[in-house]
Amino acid sequence: MKFLSICALSVALMFSTLSCTNNHLISDEAERVLVQSDFDKRAAEWNQGDLFKVFGQELTEQQREALTFLYAYMPLGDITDYTGEFFLENIDYTLKAKQEMPWGKLIPEREFRHFVLPIRVNNENLDNSRKVFYEELKDRVKNLSLHDAVLEVNHWCHEKVVYTPSDSRTSSPLASVKTAYGRCGEESTFTVAAPRSVGIPARQVYTPRWAHTDDNHAWVEAWVDGKWYFLGACEPEPVLNLGWFNAPAYRGMLMHTKVFGRYNGPEEIMHQNPNFTEINIIGNYAPCASANVKIVDAEGQAVDGANVEFKVYNYAEFYTVARKQTNAEGKTFLTAGKGDMLVWASKDGKFGYGKLSFGKDEELVVTLDKTAGEAYSIKLDIIPPVEGVNMPEVTAEQRAENTRRMAVEDSIRNAYVATFMTDATAREFAKKYQLDEDAVAKILVASRGNYDVITNFLARLRSDKSKEGGIDMLQRISAKDLRDVSLEVLIDHMQSHVYKENMDYFRRFVRNPRVANEMLTPYKAFFEKAIPEADKAAFKADWNKLATWVAENIKVDANCNLGGAPISPAGVWNARVADAHSRNIFFVSMARSLGIPSRIDEVTGKVQLISNDAMTDVDFEATEPVENKTGKFMATYKPIKALSDPKYYSHFSISKLTDAGTLQLLNYDEGDVDMGSGATWSNLLKNGTALDEGNYLMVTGTRLANGGVLANLEFFPIESGKTTKVDMVMREAQDEVQVIGNFNSESLYKVLGSDDMKSILNTTGRGYYVVAVLGVNQEPTNHALRDIAELAKDFEEWGRSMVLLFPSEEDYAKFRPQDFPGLPKTITFGIDKDGAIQNQIAKNMKLSNKTILPMFIIGDTFNRVVFVSQGYTIGLGEQMMKIVHKL
Repeated sequence: MKFLSICALSVALMFSTLSCTNNHLISDEAERVLVQSDFDKRAAEWNQGDLFKVFGQELTEQQREALTFLYAYMPLGDITDYTGEFFLENIDYTLKAKQEMPWGKLIPEREFRHFVLPIRVNNENLDNSRKVFYEELKDRVKNLSLHDAVLEVNHWCHEKVVYTPSDSRTSSPLASVKTAYGRCGEESTFTVAAPRSVGIPARQVYTPRWAHTDDNHAWVEAWVDGKWYFLGACEPEPVLNLGWFNAPAYRGMLMHTKVFGRYNGPEEIMHQNPNFTEINIIGNYAPCASANVKIVDAEGQAVDGANVEFKVYNYAEFYTVARKQTNAEGKTFLTAGKGDMLVWASKDGKFGYGKLSFGKDEELVVTLDKTAGEAYSIKLDIIPPVEGVNMPEVTAEQRAENTRRMAVEDSIRNAYVATFMTDATAREFAKKYQLDEDAVAKILVASRGNYDVITNFLARLRSDKSKEGGIDMLQRISAKDLRDVSLEVLIDHMQSHVYKENMDYFRRFVRNPRVANEMLTPYKAFFEKAIPEADKAAFKADWNKLATWVAENIKVDANCNLGGAPISPAGVWNARVADAHSRNIFFVSMARSLGIPSRIDEVTGKVQLISNDAMTDVDFEATEPVENKTGKFMATYKPIKALSDPKYYSHFSISKLTDAGTLQLLNYDEGDVDMGSGATWSNLLKNGTALDEGNYLMVTGTRLANGGVLANLEFFPIESGKTTKVDMVMREAQDEVQVIGNFNSESLYKVLGSDDMKSILNTTGRGYYVVAVLGVNQEPTNHALRDIAELAKDFEEWGRSMVLLFPSEEDYAKFRPQDFPGLPKTITFGIDKDGAIQNQIAKNMKLSNKTILPMFIIGDTFNRVVFVSQGYTIGLGEQMMKIVHKL
């Protein structure tokens, strides 16, 4: 059977329903009819191949209803890249947990269907974690209350994974376990998968971007006895609704979660598409207010169907945190934290914008009176929500027991990490197989729990040429790829067709498995078999024919894969349908399989064919090859004392205005600024950089200590063959440094390794200093230390002492200085005995909660404080240096 007809699928479901009417997974008939209707539409539209073959086998009523629900709403990539048997096994384990766990029958249908049954959490690749986690967790939680089971699952998660930054591709739950760490999006994906495996409703919560500082964050909510509670992923606390982010969340502008399928819960719906429902849950965390937005044209008439983007300043751009469309009256609305957003509206190439202050403005009217091509600048002052915090009560006994458990969990995880290859064992392996020791050692150490796959691959390389090629390929994929790539993938891409005209292009744009942000797959052998020989010859003879074939044979559906990982190249071939991003990855993968150098440009996102003569942009809608017209963009900058060389993402960004009137960020590589390779004003704009012809916006921003931003928006055009020159404006706060509190510089701390006490004054000498109390292994402290390390040279040139204190000897024992290389040499570590300094800072600086760490102050030996920071602050080092330069 090649594929089931829609009629056959419906008849099969009807027969199953008639045979047993009292065992529905979806008891509401109207809901079942809606799900079936959504499923039927998909099955009729995606009728290529055998994508729905699993429905042709004998299924129980609950299996069939569960499969129908999943297939009705899952991204197309899940259908193309995973078998029906994979989903059926996951369903069976989900139903098993529902039957065997004591709370299984207490979970309402809606919460079970949307927050337990789905395997997908975010845009991770799927795996067998549902089965693996169930088998490991079931006996550990089966005798607990639902409330205590949630806490216990998070302790188990902490045994497996801790926080470490990584790239934007989301690892699967089992890959995170194998690696033993992940960024917050991966920790939360893993920590949603874990409770779901034992039948506990869970969902991932995102603040797309903070308002008071750069970066974002993700955590978890779990449903307990009729209410949603939050927890820090892999960061167990003694009680629910507690995490290091309580205070930052209070200052949040928006928190949202994506719910699988059509969801009709009590939360505010921000957006609904064929795959998921996006809901707004800011009210769970922060004081908030609703505001209306009305969009009108140049004549003042309401605009129906205008795109409205709500933007938060973060990483030197105005980042879209919510998208809506206006109704016939030209109106839409949003509920958000009580701070400022930029509202950007567009339709048919016209656009307009305005600042909206939630809690102050009840309505904002935006006029679509702007068109691309105008050159001008505007200034915006952005104010984030005020500080505050809601904290549950934790007893000293609860805290002590939680700390004890976390130490045990650390030891369990560290024992596993100790099995990874070290530099020494990696070099022994390299010697044995006569491989480049330095290169192989770096690769194997970076591969962490996946070292067996990498060593298996390297051991297969025999000739000097294959050894050199294999190592080169491993160096070109990402560090995350090293941690989860399969042996099948590595072997597949070593068989690449050689592009003899340019071996550098061959290594970078043919053999290299990595195209964009997709999970690596073994597509080259697949295309070798799938593409007819006549087509291969035609495509190799005229590369443009490949682009024409893809344009004619791959249908682009913007909604087909929403919420999923990119569809694999093989999946696109089989389905002949894809979103534009997956189509682009497919094209580059197909080209590379034929030995044709190709890439997706990291900065612009354009698909390009690469030859010795030129890089040719691929436009799948054009009938002829696209001529790439570029101009030059330069910016002059007069350095200010606190900032000699502005950095991309930290101080400025550039976005292109699209034909639709929206903004597309140019994604320059951050690089290593200290080594001169990063995207900074001096490297990128001082002498000019090439930009495609079109219209652009450069945003610059100065982040203030209170989280506010002084922004400047510079609109400018780029004309082919011409140079556009503008001034880069970094606005400065006019206020001089002010005394904001006091701190006793004769306060004592305990010297490391002894019982001696020493004063801050005796350590720092007369003048200014930095004092901090750290939260060991907590994400805010880790960020703070990395920020300070990045500016080590500046702090050392300042020459003043930094006294960084741990709350206890036990906390100091958990500190791993090797995780923070390059810290300033002016740092002195010590112990804040009995929390005396922590309590003094909290009291004197009137901090709302004395338990939130880290705390940083800049003070002087006249007991004056001129700077304070508590909790999560990205760019802390830079903020302190701004103060230092004004002292």
